[in-house]
Amino acid sequence: MARMTNKKRAQINKQLWERAANTQRQKWQSLSQKGFDFYLNEQLSKKEVDALEESGMPTFIINRVTPIVEIMKYFVTANNPRWKAVGATGDDVDTAQVHSDIADYCWYLSNGKSLYSQVVLDSLTKGVGYFLVDVDKDADRGMGEVEFKRIDPYDVYVDPASRDFLLRDANFIIIRKNLSRSRLINMLPEHEAKIKKVSRSTEIVSYSQRDTEDSFSIQPEDITMGINTKAEDDDIIAYYETYSKKKFAYRNVFVKVKPSPAALDNIQEEVEEQIKNYTKEIEVKLIEKEKELTMALEAGEIIPERMDLELDRAKQMAVQAIEEQKMLLFSEAQEKATIIKQEVMREQDYQVLIKNPQTKNDIVDAIKFYENRIIVTCTAGDDIFLYEYQLANNEYPIVPIPYTYTGTPYPMSAVVPLIGKQQEINKAHQIMLHNANLASNLRWMYEEGSVPEEEWEQYSSSPGALLKYRQGFNSPTPVLPAPINNAFYTITQEGKADAEYISGVPSSMMGFTQEQPETYRGLLANDEFGTRRLKAWMGSIVEPCLEHLGRCFQMTAQNHYSIEKVFRIVQPEAGQTPQEQEREVKINVPIYNDYGNAIGKFRDYASARFDVRVVAGATMPVNRWALLEEYFRWFQSGLIDDIAMIGETDIRNKKRIIERKSLYSQLQSQVSQMEEALKDKEGTVETLERQLVQAGIKMKVGQASNEIRKDVIETESQQKLLRGMLKSEFERLKYEMKEDFKNSKEQESEKE
Repeated sequence: MARMTNKKRAQINKQLWERAANTQRQKWQSLSQKGFDFYLNEQLSKKEVDALEESGMPTFIINRVTPIVEIMKYFVTANNPRWKAVGATGDDVDTAQVHSDIADYCWYLSNGKSLYSQVVLDSLTKGVGYFLVDVDKDADRGMGEVEFKRIDPYDVYVDPASRDFLLRDANFIIIRKNLSRSRLINMLPEHEAKIKKVSRSTEIVSYSQRDTEDSFSIQPEDITMGINTKAEDDDIIAYYETYSKKKFAYRNVFVKVKPSPAALDNIQEEVEEQIKNYTKEIEVKLIEKEKELTMALEAGEIIPERMDLELDRAKQMAVQAIEEQKMLLFSEAQEKATIIKQEVMREQDYQVLIKNPQTKNDIVDAIKFYENRIIVTCTAGDDIFLYEYQLANNEYPIVPIPYTYTGTPYPMSAVVPLIGKQQEINKAHQIMLHNANLASNLRWMYEEGSVPEEEWEQYSSSPGALLKYRQGFNSPTPVLPAPINNAFYTITQEGKADAEYISGVPSSMMGFTQEQPETYRGLLANDEFGTRRLKAWMGSIVEPCLEHLGRCFQMTAQNHYSIEKVFRIVQPEAGQTPQEQEREVKINVPIYNDYGNAIGKFRDYASARFDVRVVAGATMPVNRWALLEEYFRWFQSGLIDDIAMIGETDIRNKKRIIERKSLYSQLQSQVSQMEEALKDKEGTVETLERQLVQAGIKMKVGQASNEIRKDVIETESQQKLLRGMLKSEFERLKYEMKEDFKNSKEQESEKE
């Protein structure tokens, strides 16, 4: 296939733009421009102004659109959007937190709050606002910074076949700008020679119907058209940036990463130590084998030659076993130290990789898949190709925020439904004022020649004027205007209410009502009911768009910030010192081994895996007074303490107040603990005193007991003595009776 020429690429770019700039888009831009004009107080076309002036009617307007749009913008952009990153694994959690800090850093560098406000305003007034995530390659001394940008919706041309409100299904998105030749050269100095060859643009169209000479506003088309009609040496040329999706083949490759030489040396040392112990075991087995053979020889079971043969064989097997064990241990340790590295690469790079047999053997698996990549083709004029490059993103870095999504790339603004009602209000007021002018400046009917016309024209409306007319003529008759129909007053009043109804923004939200709620609950209820439509839009459109914006930023940032970098984050908070408001965040910090070789990165930002979510409701305003009242109620009910309540206020130096309050609370707690300890000690003293009293009683009882015991002992001694004496006496009597009985027996025997 023949390679496409640069001229052909430029022509295709122009053709794609012509396809997107179709009749439907022109119709959309015309209606969108009308809504934007109404917001800018440009509510009468030149034709309408001329017709009103010709009929003597006033040309003023009563703008109900701008206040409604401004309060809607305020409720949506009161605070910056916040993104929360959630790590896929434990190792990615810290890096995910760092990503949130990087997003805040880039948002601050890009003046994100103003950008967000302008994009939302585009959405409300033009139907859609656009963010662009880009890289400023010249920032940070050529290191580059990721930044957020706003794109004028009228410069964006989308594939008409797109049906996704985030434009993810679009085959192409074109940013077309009408730029002066000198500005484009300043933007792209390396392409100056090509830019000088670009033909002058003739496709500059203004869709505004306002009177540009007497208009209240100056719009970009006014300046562009003015430039293009003057200086030939610096005329306007068309510049195209075409973003298109193209599928590429990739491989998810899993490769074995073997240990480094230093790691292999450590493994070798460990294996040698293990082999020493194994060798000792083998030597013991050899000694046992030799003893076994010697016993067999002495028993005559084997001959000496058999013994020598068996010993040699055992020694050879021992040497072989040691060597095999050494190889096994080294292989196991090497396998254990080998890691599986996952890497995504293009198919062509993978094919080059597997041509190396050694590398091919290290590949565990290689999963083929297809993924979109964004191709950016930049051209100028009809056929001048400038450059082309590929983004690492798989989604367009252009993120829309539509207001009323219509299922097409042409959303409707919040102003369009108000146009008819605004015209009605303007017309009613113009008629009423015209009638008042007629009533205060009477018209006269008179016979020709009956009055001095110049005098009457000058003084007929002056209070107390004396007007004369000539005799012989009828006196001039005033022509009174017809009374104004009360319907006009009704129209103006109902028009105001209808505008609020259509927009969903009541006057109370704008501070224009005399019936403001007296309580914070009423204020909260008013805010709740008055912002339901805005909250519905936020939940269904704005926040999904902001979440998609966060993912686009993630892809761009992870691809760009691939080297070591330090981010200085500033997060002002009431009560903090400037030093406390600043902190540093580091990414991609190299990790070195003992040999000075880089073996990895701390907070490897590019390879970290995490999901990005937008914090719901983060951009909506907070009713501080109502919230503080609620906190006070919680404090009174004991749900929170005073420190928690102070933390939610806007008191100056609240951090120091909280610190002092915390210190006071700690001291108070210590005093309470000491008081409790003192009470415990006092209770102990009382207990001891009671114990002493009881001890005194016990001592006296003991003394009495001792006295009694003494008497008992004396009594027992006396009783013992008496018992002894009685026993002795009993034994004596017993002996005497025994002797008497013996003597009596002897005497009887002698008688016989």
